[in-house]
Amino acid sequence: MTWSTWLLFALTEILLCLTPGPAVLFVLSHGLTQGRRASLWANAGILSANGFYFCLSALGLGAVLLRSHRVFLAVQYAGALYLVYLGVQTIRGAGLSPLRESAERTETRGWRTLTRGFALQAANPKALLFFVALLPQFLSLRQAIVPQMVVLGLTSEVIEFLVLASYGYLAGRAAEVARRPRFVTLTNRVSGGMLIAAGTGIALASRR
Repeated sequence: MTWSTWLLFALTEILLCLTPGPAVLFVLSHGLTQGRRASLWANAGILSANGFYFCLSALGLGAVLLRSHRVFLAVQYAGALYLVYLGVQTIRGAGLSPLRESAERTETRGWRTLTRGFALQAANPKALLFFVALLPQFLSLRQAIVPQMVVLGLTSEVIEFLVLASYGYLAGRAAEVARRPRFVTLTNRVSGGMLIAAGTGIALASRR
């Protein structure tokens, strides 16, 4: 892979990551309500789904999944509805709760957040389209495919981690203000709205 191709891919990846979407909203929501550590768990969930799609793309299975329209729509809408449900629960104060005591924010909750992040990204049709339609544009058939996929995969994961971690860090800093009781309701509403927006974005993505 030439440096020019790699730089073009990196620039494309940076621009796509910086654009607010379901993944960014998901990380921001968890960072705002539960702090920076929770945002890292959310980040890990998004990245694990991206890694899964990289594997599918390398094996040529992504195109097959994309053609299974009914199956993919079912997964997409199920994920979207779940996010909307979480958002409504958060707004009501029954879901994610702003910065509870550390004893309640256990590793179990972290794994739950990771799973939700994976489900969010796996249900996002734009993510699948990126790995099936856009990614091959940066591959050269004259060179070995696997090494190129490894380079692009690592580049994508590192860039997305840094971008999402930055968003999560900023949300975590804002969460310090949310510790004050008078901001609890507002924080719930903002965070819940982000989750609902993420779910709605996924549900509408296939129509754009």
